[in-house]
Amino acid sequence: MRFGVLGPLAVWTVDGLPVRVPEVKVRALLADLLVHAGHPVSADRLADDLWGDRLPANPANSLQTKVSQLRRALAPHGRELVGYEPAGYVLRTSAVDVLRFQELLRQAAENADVRGKVALLTEALALWRGPALADFADEEFARPAIVRWQEQRLTAYEDRAQASLLLAEAGTVADELAPWVAVHPFRELLRALHLRALDAVGRRREALDSYRELRKRMVDELGIEPGPEVVAAHQAILEQAPVRVRTNLPASVSALVGRDDARDTVRRLLETSRLVTLTGPGGVGKTALALETARQLEFPDGCWWVEWAAVERDAPEAVLVDVVLAALDIRSGSLDDVLRSRLLVLDNCEHVIESAAHLIARLLAVAPDVRVLATSREPLGIAGERVWAVPPLPESSAMELFVARATAAAPEFSLNADDEPTLAAICQRLEGIALAVELAATRVRALGVAELAARLDPFLTLANGKRDVPARQRTLRAVIDWSWELLSDPERAVLRRLAVHADGCALSAAEAVCSGEGVENGEVVDLLARLIDRSLVVVAGARYRLLESVAAYGREQLGAEAVRTCQKHLAYYLSLAERAALELRGSQQRQWLSRLDVEAANLRAALDFAVQQGEVDTALRLVNALAWYWFLRGRLAEAVRSLAAALALAGDSRYRAETACWHVGIAMLAGQPVPASPSIADDRARWFFGFVRSDFGDPADSEALVAEALAAFQASGDRWGMAAALSTSAKLASIRGDFVGMREYGEQSLAIFAELGDCWGQLQATEWLGEVAEIHGEYELGRKLGRDALAMAEDLGLWPQAADRLSWLGRIETMTGDFVRARELHERALRLAREQGYLPGQAFAEMNLGCAARREGKFDEAERLLTGVLSKHPDPGPARVISLAELGFIAESRGDGRAARTFHQDGLAAARALRDRRAIATALEGLAGAEVVDGRVEEAARLLASADELRQSLGLPVADRFDADRISTAIAISGG
Repeated sequence: MRFGVLGPLAVWTVDGLPVRVPEVKVRALLADLLVHAGHPVSADRLADDLWGDRLPANPANSLQTKVSQLRRALAPHGRELVGYEPAGYVLRTSAVDVLRFQELLRQAAENADVRGKVALLTEALALWRGPALADFADEEFARPAIVRWQEQRLTAYEDRAQASLLLAEAGTVADELAPWVAVHPFRELLRALHLRALDAVGRRREALDSYRELRKRMVDELGIEPGPEVVAAHQAILEQAPVRVRTNLPASVSALVGRDDARDTVRRLLETSRLVTLTGPGGVGKTALALETARQLEFPDGCWWVEWAAVERDAPEAVLVDVVLAALDIRSGSLDDVLRSRLLVLDNCEHVIESAAHLIARLLAVAPDVRVLATSREPLGIAGERVWAVPPLPESSAMELFVARATAAAPEFSLNADDEPTLAAICQRLEGIALAVELAATRVRALGVAELAARLDPFLTLANGKRDVPARQRTLRAVIDWSWELLSDPERAVLRRLAVHADGCALSAAEAVCSGEGVENGEVVDLLARLIDRSLVVVAGARYRLLESVAAYGREQLGAEAVRTCQKHLAYYLSLAERAALELRGSQQRQWLSRLDVEAANLRAALDFAVQQGEVDTALRLVNALAWYWFLRGRLAEAVRSLAAALALAGDSRYRAETACWHVGIAMLAGQPVPASPSIADDRARWFFGFVRSDFGDPADSEALVAEALAAFQASGDRWGMAAALSTSAKLASIRGDFVGMREYGEQSLAIFAELGDCWGQLQATEWLGEVAEIHGEYELGRKLGRDALAMAEDLGLWPQAADRLSWLGRIETMTGDFVRARELHERALRLAREQGYLPGQAFAEMNLGCAARREGKFDEAERLLTGVLSKHPDPGPARVISLAELGFIAESRGDGRAARTFHQDGLAAARALRDRRAIATALEGLAGAEVVDGRVEEAARLLASADELRQSLGLPVADRFDADRISTAIAISGG
């Protein structure tokens, strides 16, 4: 057999087939023996390593039991492999991956051939499957070995990097070492090799930035300077730096924040294109980016800055030539004769666009070595132009810029942790527009962060007050005024009407809302194109949107048009939502989920307007149409809030009963206060109530509602309703232990949902079919069903369903003994459920985490998790019943029969209330274990027999007998 510790503990046959070593203590015993690499380990040492402070009553016998189990797992060679000597137990084998790894390192160290050394080190490193002994990383006995092996691994990477650099394979080295440098930032040889590799492949700027980052961290965090290896690598890079030529580029007053990637992109574009135009709205940072890029470039005749903002609008080409000559400090002569090999940075081309385009085209034609980097709110539109739209700053960079500028304006300013969420909200509202962020930062000295957020007006508050910037950039209003004045009347009409949309819109919405009163429907698309060219409208795919500052300006310009335009917006989105409500229950579900995702902000804005205007029928129709979408997406809090707002409107409406039904059902799922139960509006509402109540309270209530709904659906021929009711019936069958019905209902539901193309429904049905597979021990089938369902849920963004699938997959890994994988799946499920406010999913994930921890022997962790489930989920339900059983098993394992009996008796009562016969059998097994602890072996045997009889009466297979076998063994040892 072969053994693996360079990753999770693994055992393989000589043919490479995996060998399963069950039970965590047996795996820990094997890991401990492997850690000691063929040396005997005393029984006392092994007992301490396995049980720590919780030694069993007879450690020697318990250890011998684990040794016997290990030998059986390694059969037929178990006794040969796991031997006993006077000094202790020993694993007699050399077929361990870490031993092969160390032998390859030795051979590489002795190999004088560089290529041979690289080959040996590559073979050695390929043996690693992940962190060493990942499943025992927290165990004290494993830690020293893990640290030692990890150090050998890093040294191997460094040795291979040094050899690969000699072979001119710097690109591979740079990419390979990057993640290790991130994990071990202060490992100096690793960093020095990475710097050398980056420099060798021409990424000098990245290498210098890496050194600066390292030095700053070492000084700030360790109080020391980098060591000689890193300093030597840095100095070697600096000594290659060329002398810079003369330029008129203005010196950098402050660092350019958050634009490293953008600068690199522009530099690459200039390497392949002679004309690059940076476009984007006013204030986004085109000028700053152009300057910073130019400062990093080298041209034989220099990089030269030409500012055209002060030139009169639509000035003739001759005027622009004079400005360029003045910038180049040339008193007279022909511009064509003096350009030679230069980079011209031409700023603010938009208001002289025609003349600028003609001049640049001529210069590129007569001066083949010149390159032009232009900034403009619209493209120049000439041959050979590469246009790159400058994106707004990401939130983290916008926050960094804000702090830098606020500190410059008020040196005493410092951002505390409490202000970070507020600052993030400010930067989100300013949408990463660099100028807006800088203008806002200058007001912190007077207002503070919180007051600035409260008073944030994009135009009136953000006066710059600086005299050394153009007048048009002293307020954000002036920036937009500058563009507004250049528009025609139809362009202005479309721009201000477009402003009622939230987070952009599709072309059809723009045509519906923006046309009329001077703008024909067919003209809208052309007018949008012009506004895009002027950087006032941003287009992404098939959507058009405004920056918040431009949108606010546009809404201000609406005036008397505002209500009329918002009415058109509401009518469009109500129609969209009502069509979506039909499409979301069929084969177009995926497309309509995506469409409503994109339009979520517009739908909220439409509802807000309907509520503000008191339009009762319209508001109720809109929330009823959106309720199923909110449920599918797990946006339960938004659904409850929106439904309540519509219900609060005064006035009678035939739509109110349906709204009340949705409100109560979704409030229950969200764990929010539940209003008084309304009269049920229709059969689908009756099913939905039954569906929701299956996770809360007496299953009989749910069964009655679902049965009534199913009969009604069958009578009316509502196939979607039939499939939904059958799926919920499968769930209820699971609770009461009817596994034949569970499979039948699940298969019928799946067939109908598949016929309809409803992916959500297919997920519901496969959940219970997956449980059937798990119960019968068909784990591979269960995994396949779970993985397929998870992929479908993630693809659709059905996050509550994805959380459930992750938990089901984790349960299978728990039952098959892969606790590392089980924990990973359950933690992902819990994060998802929490993000969605999905209470049943949270309970399921926390409960399963506790189950896995208990089987792994981590009783304290399991107890904490399971007690939390009981405290946060007091209502009767499957999660509570299972948690009580698990806590009982923990108490029994600790030898506390009294506590174990109490937990299992409570669990038995809850299981009987739910009529969950499988849970009743589990409780009886738990009570049997409690009796063993207290020495009542005959009573234990009777209870265990009763549990077994109940399981047989249910037709339950014996796939998962973890506790039943454990307690049965305890009874046999005790003489029962």
